[in-house]
Amino acid sequence: MRAEGRLGPLEWAVAARPISGEEICGDHWVVADTGDGALLGVIDGLGHGPHAALAAHRAAEVLAENPAEPLDVLILLCHRALLDTRGAAITLALVTFGDPGLRWLGVGNVAACLVRVGPGSPAPVGAPQHGGIVGYRLPAGLDAQDSPLQAGDLLLLGSDGLRGDFADDIGPLRAPGRLAEDILALSARDTDDALILVARYRGGPR
Repeated sequence: MRAEGRLGPLEWAVAARPISGEEICGDHWVVADTGDGALLGVIDGLGHGPHAALAAHRAAEVLAENPAEPLDVLILLCHRALLDTRGAAITLALVTFGDPGLRWLGVGNVAACLVRVGPGSPAPVGAPQHGGIVGYRLPAGLDAQDSPLQAGDLLLLGSDGLRGDFADDIGPLRAPGRLAEDILALSARDTDDALILVARYRGGPR
């Protein structure tokens, strides 16, 4: 699976593949216009195969239909929609354009990090992750975190089918499409579905 596009000052790309020996990927993604920014999400349906894909696609539909809702509300909406499925891990990132900023929230093991391109190459900033399974058990508090955003910043969201060090040594100046393909090729495990969403904030007006 490959996809890429641009939403205002945000360039994005996705690369994914199912577990070895299968054709259906249980990981899915969303990039949606919120009116003053973009909602990005990666959904990892539990396990793999058709049942995982059902959960992931159903959550993606909820997110695509309600992109302007607060992140904690989106997680709750997905939770209700997935109650009769295997459930999923979901990480969401809201990028605002007018007053540039990033708000993000995750439940489960979909990793996310912000890579800042600039003097000294600051260490990547990780998204707040809460334990639980969307559609089965949510944590008591769903607190999103805010991070500053500047031109050139790179946002990475990856399912747990990727090795934990997938953000290391990525050459952040490359185009999102190339980065997504390289991360998938270098970091995907053979024992699970894998998906990476890469987005670069270019700055400037929509």
